[in-house]
Amino acid sequence: MSVPTTGRTTDELTVWLSDRIALYLRRRPEEIAPAVPLAEYGLDSVAALSLCGDIEEDFGLILEPTVAWDYPTIDALAAHLAESLAGEAAAR
Repeated sequence: MSVPTTGRTTDELTVWLSDRIALYLRRRPEEIAPAVPLAEYGLDSVAALSLCGDIEEDFGLILEPTVAWDYPTIDALAAHLAESLAGEAAAR
């Protein structure tokens, strides 16, 4: 299910996250399955903090540094971002 956000759908967020996480893990995005926990790929706390910074920079969302552990898969994280972006858009 795609939730429209400030121009972003969950599908678009999934692609964005896959690209970004693949960069941190030095893999190709297609090697990262959206339903597999990121810890299984070796995502560490440094990469998770960098991801939070990228999300803040690209989407204007301030997230807890534990977000990658709270939403441990790309699918879960994309859904959370979509909800957060929709909430931000509704608040404006």
